[in-house]
Amino acid sequence: MPKAQAVSLSYDDGARAVELARESVESYVLHGQREQPGSMRDSFYSRTGAFVRIRSTRGRGRLRGCAGSSRTSDQLGHAIVDAAIQAASSDSCGSEVEQPELSNLVVSVCIVCEHVSTDTPVEDVELGTHGLVIDRNDKHEWMYPTIPVENDWNKQQFFTRASRKAGLSPLAWQDEATTVTLFEGQVFRERPDGGSVEEL
Repeated sequence: MPKAQAVSLSYDDGARAVELARESVESYVLHGQREQPGSMRDSFYSRTGAFVRIRSTRGRGRLRGCAGSSRTSDQLGHAIVDAAIQAASSDSCGSEVEQPELSNLVVSVCIVCEHVSTDTPVEDVELGTHGLVIDRNDKHEWMYPTIPVENDWNKQQFFTRASRKAGLSPLAWQDEATTVTLFEGQVFRERPDGGSVEEL
């Protein structure tokens, strides 16, 4: 697998990452086109993974899409665009984001800063800092660093929910046949009230 470069984004870079993800979603939904990153910031040339989450501001803020990869050979700018398009498509949560929804969405981006190898994931994971990837045979699933904090999960619940999301037994993460990878990620998000981007 390609190895992610160690990356650390400034606030301005993170705000631009969210802006690029938003532009990519809108270009895809409105015109069926792939947004081009254009003149990229220096950090966007790093070859590392990225995830994009799209949530609705209506009702309970249901998830409308989530996509990306913790490892990629693409430059970060292109990884953000691809993740945003996939998150907005029907491949993500079963239904494509539609034009009337665009003004009622919150877009967030997680930049993979570094992978963390561990044989003791429960001891090494820091909730809110580390994202999680579960691999076993043809089963592969991941979770954003902020998800356990948002849902008030403890460490064991984080791994259990990730295993279930991958279609595995709840305790599959404890099995030697399952590969558990932690990754440090920076998460930047549009504010639901329409204010400036925030780093979580």
